[in-house]
Amino acid sequence: MPELKVLLSRNQIAQRVTEMAEDITRDFKGQSIIFVGVLKGAAIFLSDLARQVSLDATFDFIGVSSYGNRPTPAEDPAGHAAWDSLGEVRVTKDLDQSMTDRNVILVEDILDTGLTLNYIQKLLLAHQPRTLRIAALLDKPSRRKQPIHAHYIGFAIPDAYVVGYGLDYAERYRNLPDICVIENP
Repeated sequence: MPELKVLLSRNQIAQRVTEMAEDITRDFKGQSIIFVGVLKGAAIFLSDLARQVSLDATFDFIGVSSYGNRPTPAEDPAGHAAWDSLGEVRVTKDLDQSMTDRNVILVEDILDTGLTLNYIQKLLLAHQPRTLRIAALLDKPSRRKQPIHAHYIGFAIPDAYVVGYGLDYAERYRNLPDICVIENP
């Protein structure tokens, strides 16, 4: 049975999400925005963030996956071979709305190697948004392989496999209210 140790409590997360929402509200005062959530991990974060933003906002979602065999967390407990660090990325769920001349906030659960986020960023830029900003709840800067940064970052975290608040281990633990390090998966 995996052991879970709380890294970030629900209260810490709620406070930081509120602060991020205040930053977004200030940066886009008097304008409308569209949140683009990266499925599935960013869904909870996007929901909480959007409810705290005091702007006219709409939602869209994008789903991506990687080709190749992904090791299980048991085979890779630190998440070093997470799917976003594997080779080629493909879209599994495309955008439903136009991004042209819109203020886009790309919402991601975790910025790790940057490979997937870089891919999505290029896709969105091809739609010619007015602005494109990235909001990432978690950042693992030590794992970066692509020179990409988020404009809004919740927490920088150590190189560990984390679950909860949308992040999963084999599709489990997304519903945990805290973000936990999973040990001995």
